[in-house]
Amino acid sequence: MTARALAFGAIALTIAACATAADTQKGVSEIDKALAGREPGEPVDCLDRSFVDGPRIVDGQNLIYDSGRHFWRNQLEASCPSLQPGSILIVEMHGSQICRNDLFRVTEPGAIIPGPYCRLGKFTPYYKPKR
Repeated sequence: MTARALAFGAIALTIAACATAADTQKGVSEIDKALAGREPGEPVDCLDRSFVDGPRIVDGQNLIYDSGRHFWRNQLEASCPSLQPGSILIVEMHGSQICRNDLFRVTEPGAIIPGPYCRLGKFTPYYKPKR
């Protein structure tokens, strides 16, 4: 391998690392922005699907469900590599509730084959403080 090829590889890795760091910072700021002015409550394992709208995809590890009075943040058990804003979630529900450890797959508009399975985490309510 030539020195030129090694230098090119090092540059490519540096660019990839910078992109990953920028994505992480963007994700943190996006979740902070989505939950700004709200205080977290006690996490629960399940939500009644008929009383929440969503999910809104924040980043590769955070979803937000809206119940009108407050938001429910679902921080996934592990990062879901194909999850990004604009994706479509295919959730495997068993009954009228959506629960921790329920599996879902991600697909993109127009795609035929969905991505790998991902797992939901606990649902943490975020309330606006009373004044």
